[in-house]
Amino acid sequence: MNKDFFVNKRVKIADFMTDNSLLVMFSGTAPHKSADYAYPFTPNRNFYYLTGIDKPKVVLLISKRNNKVNETLFIEKADPLLEKWEGRKLSAEEAGELSGIQDIKNQDDFYNVINKLLDANSYEKLYLNLERFEWNLEQDAAHIFSREINQRHPYLKIENIYHHIAKLRTIKAIEEQQSIRKAIDITGNAINNMMKNVKADMMENQLEAYYDFVLVSSGVREPAFPSIIAAGINAATLHYEDNNCKIEDNSLVLADVGAQYEYYCADITRTFPANGKFTERQKLLYNIVLKAQEETIKAVKPGITLTELNEITKSVLADGCKSIGLIKEDSEITKYYYHGVAHLLGLDTHDVGSREIPLESGMVLTIEPGLYVAEEKLGIRIEDDILITDNGYENLSQHIIKTVNEIEELMSER
Repeated sequence: MNKDFFVNKRVKIADFMTDNSLLVMFSGTAPHKSADYAYPFTPNRNFYYLTGIDKPKVVLLISKRNNKVNETLFIEKADPLLEKWEGRKLSAEEAGELSGIQDIKNQDDFYNVINKLLDANSYEKLYLNLERFEWNLEQDAAHIFSREINQRHPYLKIENIYHHIAKLRTIKAIEEQQSIRKAIDITGNAINNMMKNVKADMMENQLEAYYDFVLVSSGVREPAFPSIIAAGINAATLHYEDNNCKIEDNSLVLADVGAQYEYYCADITRTFPANGKFTERQKLLYNIVLKAQEETIKAVKPGITLTELNEITKSVLADGCKSIGLIKEDSEITKYYYHGVAHLLGLDTHDVGSREIPLESGMVLTIEPGLYVAEEKLGIRIEDDILITDNGYENLSQHIIKTVNEIEELMSER
């Protein structure tokens, strides 16, 4: 991603900020895991969206006074001894090249700098990224800083910038679309590798290894989310992540997976037979799901909402299930289909943005209908990633095979 992308996003944020205001954002730190180990670090996505920096303990400060905007990055100070253990820290030159910010200071100076700014100038407002996904989550750096600065400078009005950044993030620039396309291409190759190597009596996590191999070989540091490799009845659990059961002959395998490229996510689901051939019953149910997906994708266009798309999905699934006697009334479809058909996609797999907002050109979403028939020990889901265009849509993952004939043909080549 070119630094001009991040410069442009900060310009939009600065335009949104009122005069005599400050913005502070934190890249985050890796949470503690056990003993002297931490979980792998991943940057706060809103911070990354504005800076292109993916290192821990970095702080972004933007000041706007008399309509003049200044930007400063605070990075960790180099420590030659510590770097022998943990590797080289981000240099000021690298931080500037990645972000386009010229004023780079040591992270240790942050509190002194911001205190001097507040002492010398009449700033009225402070913008912070106060995302709160769950009530009981531990407070992150932004929430802690909010509490601390309120105690020291109670006259400052604190405003949450999260929702404004989220609104910007819903529309994907060309650079973002390219990263998503790359993530999808890698995911498709990895899915094909699973289809070519799956066999009855192997373990789900053994099959997952064929997926992981392609990602690692393609330079992917981590997947977009924990992979779901669910065989048989396990596929009826939507977020099954154990991946530790044996794959039985004549069972279907549901693989809900996604690579991550430059922190942009793919989210693709394919369902395929362990032995390479669908049974007649599996084929019947699979084609109902496939028809629901095709009809829902056809309805994608600017102005429609995710809720409206889900109603189309439910109607097609209900008609199909009634035609084979699985249900008698439309309302019964919730027994076999119990999730929404779509979510937005981007820097997060379940990306920012309300389910009720009308879709706009530049948004990317998933379309993922499913049927989960626990009494028959199977679950079927088919998921593609869709870009909203001015006049409709583009299926970014249309090259990843999904019809019964395509899947059986590929698996016959094993």
